[in-house]
Amino acid sequence: MPDPAGERLQKVLANAGLGSRREIEEWIREGRVRVNGKRARLGARASADDQIEVDGRPVARKRLAGRERYVIIYNKPEGEVVTRNDPEGRPTVFRRLPRPPQGRWITVGRLDVNSAGLLLLTNDGELANRLMHPRYQIDREYAVRVHGEVTDEMVRQLVSGVELEDGKARFEDVVDSGGEGQNRWFHVVIMEGRKREVRRMWEAVGALVSRLKRVRYGPIILDSAVKVGQWRELTKEERKALLAAVGMKADRPWGKLFRPGGRQAKKKIHGKVAHASPWRRKSRTP
Repeated sequence: MPDPAGERLQKVLANAGLGSRREIEEWIREGRVRVNGKRARLGARASADDQIEVDGRPVARKRLAGRERYVIIYNKPEGEVVTRNDPEGRPTVFRRLPRPPQGRWITVGRLDVNSAGLLLLTNDGELANRLMHPRYQIDREYAVRVHGEVTDEMVRQLVSGVELEDGKARFEDVVDSGGEGQNRWFHVVIMEGRKREVRRMWEAVGALVSRLKRVRYGPIILDSAVKVGQWRELTKEERKALLAAVGMKADRPWGKLFRPGGRQAKKKIHGKVAHASPWRRKSRTP
């Protein structure tokens, strides 16, 4: 039976797709969230019937009540940034992505502008939070092209651990994947997602990374069907595996994204006829 007092505020807003639970907790600490006209505090509870504001803007009740979960895989090319607005005017990953009918996309981890490959995005803040939280031990696999000689001793150091400015880091596994001349490919597995961590680890042993591509995040593998700059939704099997990896139940329905021009694009969505793809509709509230 649902708690009459509602759920924790950060969970309510995360489920609405406003951000990950960690992000929203920080917003609450900073005083950016109000519930029924009062400044919210950590530990506060709320429901879709409450009047919630973020940065002075009301969050639509329809958005708070939305429960459909979306997750997509995006094959990020080099040169794109993982942010909605870039001061330097560089292209962002969001220019190629559909808009979820409920909430907004939350990126599961980041890839820097010079890195490519698998990027997971979801409108479920709780799922995003768990996938990134160290508690759940979600491993990531990268294909790395290294310029210069790589010795057995360097590999041993990377597996046993190297000191970085923000603490010790190590690879769970390093596999030589071949190559020619001064450029060799390796597949590495890591349990964390610190900023530029893979590159910094190779640099710590005197090697230079010339290309970096994420090929797996937990149970989700970047398959050849997703070309560079394209996206797809998860399969049923992938959905089950992803929830199982972080101990979540299938307690929310999975939504379906319609591509522009598709046969279903004009069908009724949430009681309204979508004459264009649903992600083109603009929202005036967070």
